[in-house]
Amino acid sequence: MNTNEHGDVIEVTDLRRVYGGDGRGRGAFEAVRHVTFSVGRGEIFALLGTNGAGKTSTVEVLEGLAPPAGGRVRVLGHDPYRERAAVRPRIGVMLQEGGFPSELTVAETVRMWAGCTSGARPTAQALDLVGLTRRAGVRVKQLSGGEKRRLDLALALLGRPEILFLDEPTTGLDTEGRHSTWELVRALRDGGTTVLLTTHYLEEAEELADRLAILHEGRVAASGTPAEVTGTQPARISFELPDGYHLGDLPPLARLGVSGHETAGRAVRLRTDTPQRTATALLQWADRAQVELRRLDVRSASLEEAFLRIARDAAAHGTDHRDKETAA
Repeated sequence: MNTNEHGDVIEVTDLRRVYGGDGRGRGAFEAVRHVTFSVGRGEIFALLGTNGAGKTSTVEVLEGLAPPAGGRVRVLGHDPYRERAAVRPRIGVMLQEGGFPSELTVAETVRMWAGCTSGARPTAQALDLVGLTRRAGVRVKQLSGGEKRRLDLALALLGRPEILFLDEPTTGLDTEGRHSTWELVRALRDGGTTVLLTTHYLEEAEELADRLAILHEGRVAASGTPAEVTGTQPARISFELPDGYHLGDLPPLARLGVSGHETAGRAVRLRTDTPQRTATALLQWADRAQVELRRLDVRSASLEEAFLRIARDAAAHGTDHRDKETAA
């Protein structure tokens, strides 16, 4: 079944990936455990997780490099492993680390790759996209780490892919290079390209992703838009206590909707699921007391905070789950 113009171009249902074992499941390591998600056409989707969470094992199946041990995967309506010839010309892949002939120049490398790519962009256009035009005549071995990542991206874009797989695309880039890459990825998305991104930079996922999934020990621990994922974690309100006042002088924290707090000297940080209500009550108290809450800051949880909390919660739940499996 082929995808329609506005449908999902990546469909993953109950995916399993297993390594090793004796062929009967004994001694095998299950790297991906019943993972399910989908990616819509023209969407940036981020796949996040700690090392060993199953990101690479999942993406390799989507790229057609390995068959699933169980479940169903469709890319552009096809099985990416069994129907690789139908899928491969329509996708671009940027691996975490490329392997280029070191003695070729940048332009020679692109032309060599273009010879193996159907409908390849002109070399000059590919280099211009990633800001390597002025480095066209430089040998690959003379490039910086960040420039090699840009060359990786240029090669992934050569065939004008419908789906672009990016594995840690901005590793080694400086701040300017990272933001330039973000702008390019957004432009590709706006032009209709679907992007599946893996990254350790949670700020990158928060900036780019329309939706994301967080993997932990081979399972989806959380998924949704960045706002939906961060919205599951409490907001934080921080300020400095006025001179002569102590935490106990504030209204009862539970009444303010505070779920937890930390103090360091006069600095106070509150956690709350109702930031507007809590902040309003604090400001009303300060107004009545005729004092100023210095350095007042109210903000939602960051993706990094949500990621760390979800990973901790998933680890605790996963330990209990494995203990039950072992006991069984």
